[in-house]
Amino acid sequence: MHPLPDLMPGELLRYARHLVLPEFGLEGQRRLKAARVLCVGAGGLGSPVALYLAAAGVGTLGLVDFDVVDASNLQRQILHGTPDVGRPKVESARDRLFAVNPEVEVETYHVRLSSANALDLVTAYDVIVDGADNFPTRYLVNDACVLAGKPNAYGAIFRFEGQASVFATKDGPCYRCLFPEPPPPGEVPSCAEAGVLGVLPGLIGTIQATEAIKLVTGIGEPLIGRLIVYDALRMSFDELKFRKDPNCPVCGTAPTMRTLIDYDAFCGLAPQAQEPEPVPADLDFNIAVDDLKARLDRGDRPFLLDVREPFEYQIAALAGAVLIPMGELARRQQELDPDDEIVVYCHHGIRSANVTSFLRHHGFARACNLQGGIDRWATQVDPSMARY
Repeated sequence: MHPLPDLMPGELLRYARHLVLPEFGLEGQRRLKAARVLCVGAGGLGSPVALYLAAAGVGTLGLVDFDVVDASNLQRQILHGTPDVGRPKVESARDRLFAVNPEVEVETYHVRLSSANALDLVTAYDVIVDGADNFPTRYLVNDACVLAGKPNAYGAIFRFEGQASVFATKDGPCYRCLFPEPPPPGEVPSCAEAGVLGVLPGLIGTIQATEAIKLVTGIGEPLIGRLIVYDALRMSFDELKFRKDPNCPVCGTAPTMRTLIDYDAFCGLAPQAQEPEPVPADLDFNIAVDDLKARLDRGDRPFLLDVREPFEYQIAALAGAVLIPMGELARRQQELDPDDEIVVYCHHGIRSANVTSFLRHHGFARACNLQGGIDRWATQVDPSMARY
């Protein structure tokens, strides 16, 4: 732990409600001021985490996020406002945090967290708060925390449900102890594909911030070996207890992982969707929105297959597209003609890439994926189209 700094007169007033807590007191506040906490992600979870940690008086906050603010973020990512659309999230977040507490030092990293930089970043902080929105990054953060000996205040959200725990403490379990293997690619849709209740990350992120404060100050009982599961629709909390896995490859008694790995490969993801078998040389796996527009303008009529959910189709759809949601495709593929040229699209091109691979594997050699999905069509081809 860093040497504990003194509190200035203004800080004594700012943190007065902390100081009168017997369990917290002056020493707890000084520990917060000395602490360095890294927030992985400045989005839905990172927003309440960073706001509350800044307000609480954490001395140094690190923010790592490669994304820029999009209008669709504003429903839940309360660090950012409408004027911030288009700005790097770390820049928008830094300005907002300074407004909350100018005494907090904010260190920003507008980079994608990767196996090349994660250990250096994690090692420089005392507590890591994982606000990632994808499985490769969650496993990356976990492994980096275990290897660096840093506790990980974890959170995740999906539609109306969230979960939180504390991983990678000295004697506690890690994320891999609870989730040894990632789900198959495409099985769990992203928030952009599945949706998320706007207030949900506020609640889960606040739990993460609470755990980070407890880890820094040493008060209370952190969520070590306990996973809190929250259901917003039922307004219920459940607790799952779990133990350290002695056979865990990263934190077990005889760990086999001593370096960070390729986490996209570990989670079954490729940088670009790959064809499972040879296809005609004149038909690529992907088609760009500009290319599709040009072909439609000259009279070509490929079969447009929309694999989103019905509510998405109601918001916006390509003219003439046929809706078969991804989950129904396996039992409805007889509705498609293997001889047709089929352009598959979804919201951002993730589900459609999986469907295109499935179709090609089942004899639809002329199926191709619309890169970037209908969202890219709306931004690059038809700005009048509704976005979500």
